[in-house]
Amino acid sequence: MAVNQELVRKLKGYFDLNIYETKVWLALLSKGISSAGEIAEISGVPRSRTYDVLESLEKRGFVIQKLGKPVKYIAVRPEVVIEKLKNNTVRDAEDKIKTLANLKDTTEYKELEELHKTGIEPIKNHELSTSIKGRSNLYVQMRDVMENAEKSIYITSSAYELLSKQKMFKDAFAKLVRRKVDVKVMVSDNEDEAKKLSKKFGVPIRSKPLNARFIIADKRELIFTIKPTNVHEDFDYGVWINSPFFTNSLAYMFELAWKND
Repeated sequence: MAVNQELVRKLKGYFDLNIYETKVWLALLSKGISSAGEIAEISGVPRSRTYDVLESLEKRGFVIQKLGKPVKYIAVRPEVVIEKLKNNTVRDAEDKIKTLANLKDTTEYKELEELHKTGIEPIKNHELSTSIKGRSNLYVQMRDVMENAEKSIYITSSAYELLSKQKMFKDAFAKLVRRKVDVKVMVSDNEDEAKKLSKKFGVPIRSKPLNARFIIADKRELIFTIKPTNVHEDFDYGVWINSPFFTNSLAYMFELAWKND
C-alpha cells in the first residue's frame, strides 16, 4: 500500500497515535480484515513491532481481534472510533474538572497557598506589576481580581466582550452582588444595549464613549489591556498593576465619567 505521508501526519495528530499505529490502522482499514503478517507487509511496519502496535490499537478501540485461528484483526469503522474518542475525552475532562474542583480541600493546595503567601509578602506594591499575554490568561487574572475584591469593581468593556465571556462575568458579578461589593460597568455600546446588558448581568451598566478595556478592584488593583478585542486572542495583551497611588487616580476619573450624564 502506497502510504500518503501527509495523511499519516494529519491522522497521527487527530487521533493521538504514533507513526506505526497510524500506518497499521490505515493498512487494516484498506483490507478490512488481515493477519499481523499481512498488515506488516502492507503497512511497512516491522513485523516484530506489528503485534505490539495491534495490541495497543485494540486496547484503544481502533481494531478488534477476530476469534479463531489464524488470528486476524478487523478495523473498527472511523465513525465508531471518533465517537469513542469523543466520549473518552469528555469523561477525562470531567474527571480532571472534579479533581481540580476538589483540590482546594487537599493539604497540597494549602501548602501551595502558604508558599505563595510566603513569597508574596516581602514584595513591595510597586513590584506587583506585570504583563499578561494571551486573552485566556487575561480573563483568568481578571476573574481572580474580581473575586477577591472587597469594596468595589469598576469595569470598562464592550457588549462583545461581556457576551463572549458571559458565564465568567455573570458568575463573578453574582458573587460580588451577594457580598455587597459595589459593581459599576461602562460599555462603549449605545444606551439600549447597555440597558439590555444591565438586565442580563444584574449589575449597573451604562453607555459611555470610552474605547477602553480595564478593571479596577478596590481602587487598588488595575488590569488594563493594550489591544482591542478584535485582535487574535493569542496576541491580546494586558498589564496588571497593584498600585493604590496610580489606580486610585484612574478610579476617580471613572467615577466622574459615571456621574456625568
